Amino acid sequence: MKTHFDELLDFPTVLNFKVMGLACDELPDLIIAELQKHTPGDYSPKIKASSKGTYHAVSIAVTVTSKEHIETIYKTLMAIEQVRYVL
Repeated sequence: MKTHFDELLDFPTVLNFKVMGLACDELPDLIIAELQKHTPGDYSPKIKASSKGTYHAVSIAVTVTSKEHIETIYKTLMAIEQVRYVL
């Protein structure tokens, strides 16, 4: 990834990741399990269903320590089968 996070942010910082995926009960747990691998902590995800209920948007605040840390989290979350987008 060719990002410029290191030029725009002072680390460590808290970023709010928004993960959009298929509406299933285990989606928040899958996201938290992946985050725990790279950034252990207590997470309180906020979940919002789409108007038709097909998708869920999960917002979660994560403390990141570097540009590489952010990129790793993006890649890890995108690898979850139910996830469609990570913002």
